[in-house]
Formats: sequence, C-alpha cells, structure tokens
Amino acid sequence: MHRSITIHDLYKMKREAKRISALTAYDYTSAQIVDRAGVPLILVGDSLGMVLLGQDTTVRVTLDEMVHHTKATVKGAKRAMVVADLPFLTYQISETQALENAGRLMSETGCKAVKLEGGKDIAPTVRRLVDVGIPVLGHIGYTPQFVHLFGRSRIQGKTWKSGLQLVRDAKALEAAGAFAVVLELVPMQLAGEITRRLEIPTIGIGSGVNCDGEIQVFHDVFGLYNDFTPKHTKRFVNLAETLTTAVKSYKEEVECRVFPGVGQSVSMDAEAINKIRAQLDHENNNPAKAIAVV
Repeated sequence: MHRSITIHDLYKMKREAKRISALTAYDYTSAQIVDRAGVPLILVGDSLGMVLLGQDTTVRVTLDEMVHHTKATVKGAKRAMVVADLPFLTYQISETQALENAGRLMSETGCKAVKLEGGKDIAPTVRRLVDVGIPVLGHIGYTPQFVHLFGRSRIQGKTWKSGLQLVRDAKALEAAGAFAVVLELVPMQLAGEITRRLEIPTIGIGSGVNCDGEIQVFHDVFGLYNDFTPKHTKRFVNLAETLTTAVKSYKEEVECRVFPGVGQSVSMDAEAINKIRAQLDHENNNPAKAIAVV
C-alpha cells in the first residue's frame, strides 16, 4: 500500500523539477477516480458551489457545505493529499475566526490542509494557522471570492506594478509559512518569475507551463460542466455528451421493456409462485376465508 502524500513530497518534487498534477474532487467517487490515477494533490474547491450546486459564484458556499463534501472526498482518497477551501468570510474577519473554522474543517473531515485566498494582507492569518499546525495553501492572482471587485477583469498582474505586487504577495505567503501557492490567471512570464523566486511550489491554473504544477476543475477537464468553458482548461473527454447518450439508451430500453432483462432479474421457484397465485385466487373468491401468512 502506498503511503499518503505530504507537503514534504511536494517540496521534493519542486527540488527535482517534477511537475505536480492536481485536480479538484468533491465526493467519494470523484476522489477515488483521481486518487487511482496517481494525482498527488486533490483540492475540495469552493467551486463546488458552481459545478455541483448551480450557483453563479463561489461566494455563496458555506462552511457546512465544505465540511460535508470534504468528508466524502477524504474517504475516497487513499494516497493523495486532500486540501479544502475555506469559503468566503470564514477567515477574513479575524485570526480567531480563521483558527476556529480551519480547525473545524480539518478535525471534522480529515483533510490535510486548507486553502485561503489573498496575498500580503492575509499573510498574518496564514502565519497564525501554520503556528498551530494547520498547513496552508495560498492563492493569488484571480481569486474567485473577490469576483464582485474584479468584475470582468480576470487576468491579474498584466502591468509592471500589479505584477510586482503579485511577486511580493507570493513572497509574503511563503514567509508566513504557506507550503505552496496557487497562481490563477497570471501571465505565464510572471508566473515563471514567481516560481523561480520561491522555494515552495507554485500551482498554476490558467498561468502557463512555468509553474511547478497545474490544477484544474474536475468537471471542466472531463467535460461535465457545460455552463461555462474557461479558455485555460482542456477537455480530455466529453463525459456530458457520453452520459447523455447513455441516459437516452437507458430511457429507450426501459420504455421498450428491454431493460431490465433476465440477466438483471432474480427468478422464483415455479411451485412457490403457483401456490401464491392459487391462494390469492382463493381469497379473491372467498374473502372471509383469507389466511394470514406470517
């Protein structure tokens, strides 16, 4: 049996220039699929609000929902390191609030780390969490919980001033003790510069090949989510189309009495069913003489 991946394995992968693959998962089954494929890092993202719950942003996801889905995901991951998102306004109000909620997320689910969005401003909170033994994955660049501030502007760090700030944000998170940093929708040249200047791994999404690793959303990669297809993703298979075809076949076979067939049914002894029929016919003709069967 393979041992579980730890943050030290991720550090080693960076030192040895081995790319780190990561995917989101939100339940027992998806975690099993990702884990069996050998992916070392699983994120239970608050993106579940969009791809599972039909919300328009991640902002509405609650801590209870994150706990629920992370519990199931951890059960399905035998080797991969499972990280869970702290949702909107569960860590921004105070360090005490962040400690309580991060502690609950880890203790109730068994995940190995939490992820927070933000750079230099959130670094003191990261340090507080790390100081009590809670590993933290940082997240800068486009941060979905700030969607109402970003508006339509998704790519971050395009100017020299904003790019320099992202480098400083990444360094601040590293200094605070984050074990890795997600770089979302950052120009590939800037992502490479950040990666070169950090000792901890960078995990990109929409930030090019110069990061130490890559993370994508399960439903995007496998073509399960059709409401919006980001430019930075690639469909390795269109499961939505495959599943729709399968559902149509199921529907047709049920309606035509093809499914279930003999192979999906259980037979009964002919003598037993004949006795049942005879008894029911007798009771139907003589209601007062019905026999109670126990």
